[in-house]
Amino acid sequence: MAQRHIVFRPATQPGDVAQQLAARFEAVRRELEVPEEFPPDVVAEAAAAASNADLPDRDETSVAFITIDPPTSMDLDQAMSIARDGDGYRVRYAIADVPAFVRAGGVVDAEARRRGQTVYCPDKRVQLHPGELSEGAASLLPEQVRPAFVWDIRLAADGEGTAVEVYRAMVRSVRRYDYEQVQKEIDAGSAEECLVLLKEVGEKRVALERKRGGATLPMPEQEVEEAQDGTFHISFRPMLASEDWNAQVSLLTGMGAADLMLKGKVGILRTMPPPDPRDLKRFHRQAAAAGVTWPEGQAYGEFLRSLDHTDPQHLALIHEATTLFRGAGYTPFDGSLPEQPQHAAVANPYAHVTAPLRRLVDRFGLVVCEALSSGRDVPEWVREALPTLPEIMASSDRRTNAVERACTDAVEAAELHPMVGQTLEGVVVDENEKGVVVQLVEHAVVARAAGSVKAGERVTVRVDAADITTGTISLSVV
Repeated sequence: MAQRHIVFRPATQPGDVAQQLAARFEAVRRELEVPEEFPPDVVAEAAAAASNADLPDRDETSVAFITIDPPTSMDLDQAMSIARDGDGYRVRYAIADVPAFVRAGGVVDAEARRRGQTVYCPDKRVQLHPGELSEGAASLLPEQVRPAFVWDIRLAADGEGTAVEVYRAMVRSVRRYDYEQVQKEIDAGSAEECLVLLKEVGEKRVALERKRGGATLPMPEQEVEEAQDGTFHISFRPMLASEDWNAQVSLLTGMGAADLMLKGKVGILRTMPPPDPRDLKRFHRQAAAAGVTWPEGQAYGEFLRSLDHTDPQHLALIHEATTLFRGAGYTPFDGSLPEQPQHAAVANPYAHVTAPLRRLVDRFGLVVCEALSSGRDVPEWVREALPTLPEIMASSDRRTNAVERACTDAVEAAELHPMVGQTLEGVVVDENEKGVVVQLVEHAVVARAAGSVKAGERVTVRVDAADITTGTISLSVV
């Protein structure tokens, strides 16, 4: 599944361009009405809840959970413990117990429904919940006892799930890792048992994903760094294997959640139709034009996994592949099963339940699954909310995507700003009546250019304009 973040690293003493970028990011949030500050009553209720939560009786603080997140993250939704279980595995995945702190019908609940999700900007995160909860009392920070929804999942030797149970318990994370640390320790052979098993389970789950015909779009992270001379450079950081293994545990949990919901005939699925045949044909043509071999009969998910993120033409194809992942949405149901329960990229029914600090819908999915797993009725406040969640999340997605696009445009304009009037090499990745789309070879920039050239051709383009304040770039084929 597609995901991209921009990491913005201005110099210690930001120059004029960095200040223009910061101003543009602020303007984007204003223009798109991203709610930044929390109202005083929301902060007050969150602070009160932080010290007076509805805590579970079950104690699993003896289980050595670990977290794996970006190094600067404080809103830690997930902690894991993986152990051998006969010839298979036992995965315990603790998810932040946000319902313990957010009262249904309260002002924190209302504000979260207004926001929908955390919005990631290059310079800051605009949180779904006040920091008292998202980066404090509800976050699974190391060496802190926290309430959680624990997913106790048994896997067979091949990594296939055999049983799942969900319950609330108090847990403690004993160590915090970031993805690079995990990768380095695995590669060096010095990793602890849980990380070794994460690699084993992750690789087996990847093999099962391929067998199902699933597709992951490993969108590289854009890193934006300011040099001492005030110029900016954008580079793409490919996804590490450790990120893929970690994502597979989250996908495993989401598939288990969907299975519980479908058996109980109540819940909300994350659904996505198969790619439009016209988009698949177009993507085949783009691959051929770029000179990238797509073996006959190979599924698009397998083809995407074969692409080399360090090759500009392959990287351009990864960007173009986003058209294959359109149409995702949320499908609530209560009493009867949905007509289309599948998520095409996962190649299985799937539900969002692993990021309740950052995504509204997960809070409700967790309560549904814990009730179904324990044989209790799903609370009425959850049932009433289910039909309202698709539009809340769709609206939030539209705003978040618009913010991401506008901020990306601004940082790309910052990189090209000192090159106005110069010519650069690129690869045409798309063509239409409005011109062509070019992936620059030496810069992590994909932009529209005036001209008529066939997709796949290498071209020289001139930078005619690059305006940071509006995030616009003007290129022309020469």
